[in-house]
Amino acid sequence: MAIGNPFGLEQTVTTGIVSATGRVIGGGPYDDFIQTDASINPGNSGGPLVNAKGEAIGIDSAIFSRSGGSVGIGFAVPINMAKFVAPQLVEHGSVTRGWLGVTIQPLTADLAKTFNVPQTEGALVSSVKEDSPAAKAGVKAGDVIVEFDGHKIGRTTDLSRIVAATPVGKAVTMKIVRDGKAVTLSPAIAKLEDREEVAAAGEGEGKAQKGKLGLAVEPLTPDIAKELGTEQKQGVVVREVQEGSPADEAGIRPGDVITEVNRQPVKNAEDLKRAFDKRPPGQPSLVLVHREGAAVYLTLKG
Repeated sequence: MAIGNPFGLEQTVTTGIVSATGRVIGGGPYDDFIQTDASINPGNSGGPLVNAKGEAIGIDSAIFSRSGGSVGIGFAVPINMAKFVAPQLVEHGSVTRGWLGVTIQPLTADLAKTFNVPQTEGALVSSVKEDSPAAKAGVKAGDVIVEFDGHKIGRTTDLSRIVAATPVGKAVTMKIVRDGKAVTLSPAIAKLEDREEVAAAGEGEGKAQKGKLGLAVEPLTPDIAKELGTEQKQGVVVREVQEGSPADEAGIRPGDVITEVNRQPVKNAEDLKRAFDKRPPGQPSLVLVHREGAAVYLTLKG
């Protein structure tokens, strides 16, 4: 049951079922919504979502709607998250969250195969912030985090939420897969500061020809790095991507800075071509790209 004051109508109760839990709706890195078809409308927000036992299991928060009214898709913040946030807001006026210091991305089937991971569950580390708890514990880009503080990591959003709720200063046990082998690390969680963020060729001088991969690149110079706003010191900048090419299908975009191919550093177009030429026939290449201040692994076929 959803209880609230939709459109100013006090003490309105609507009923329905829970369609799903753990929904991600683009609200932020800690998305973990309960989805229900109990009618939720403007004025319901802040009211409780109650189960058949009369227990409050969530706080009504959002709806999906093209008209502004209920279409049977509403969302509530889980009560356990509210219990974590509310006391801190009352006592301090802000929320203190844990910080690990990694950039993570979903583990696709192609990436799982490339990193020698048997399943797609886990969070792939694409970069590690210098001097962070993760860096001090020995976490490296390319690691796949599969368990954190006793919690299995099924999706990247699982890790973000669990780390955020971890007490600052706590040393946790974290299990990762690195080069196909299980490794256990013990980072000590730090405080997330407001400025921090939680947690993919050819020959020639200058530009590389598109060739069969469908991308043209040029070396990353200090002036280009400044223009792009990137902190990377070496790599190649993607200037063109041919529509429908392997590079396009991999998700590579103009402006991306490629720094690694198949875990090998790339400094120029020749390094890029050499790295692609060395891959076994039929195997995708693992490409590390940097865009808009974030690092992401992509798999390029062809």
